[in-house]
Amino acid sequence: MTASVAAWADSTMPAAELADTQLRDPKQEAKAVALMETLRCVVCQGQSIADSDAEIAGDMRAMVRERIQKGESPEQIRAWMVERYGEWVSYKPGFSAGTAPLWIAPLLLLAGGIWLARGRLRTRKKN
Repeated sequence: MTASVAAWADSTMPAAELADTQLRDPKQEAKAVALMETLRCVVCQGQSIADSDAEIAGDMRAMVRERIQKGESPEQIRAWMVERYGEWVSYKPGFSAGTAPLWIAPLLLLAGGIWLARGRLRTRKKN
């Protein structure tokens, strides 16, 4: 039953024109690929749009290539993607109120680990 439901998830529409077609200009294609590797597929969650076979990732690749072809910078395209899909789409999220825990939590965990280790070492020296 699950397999038959999953089969309906893909559309019958053809893939976007630039989803799997490289740009003619190698410099533009290199910019597009570099950007695609830093954008997360909104369906796959663990893959970049460059690596994903999901239909939405193909659409996202096509959007990146079209915008690069029109002369937009990777930063402009990233900002547009973040605006459209949310900060989660970027593997390199900026610092904001929503992403502050992602940036601060590792520092707090590291400080807590150092504090605990220091306390344990002091206890061992006293014994």
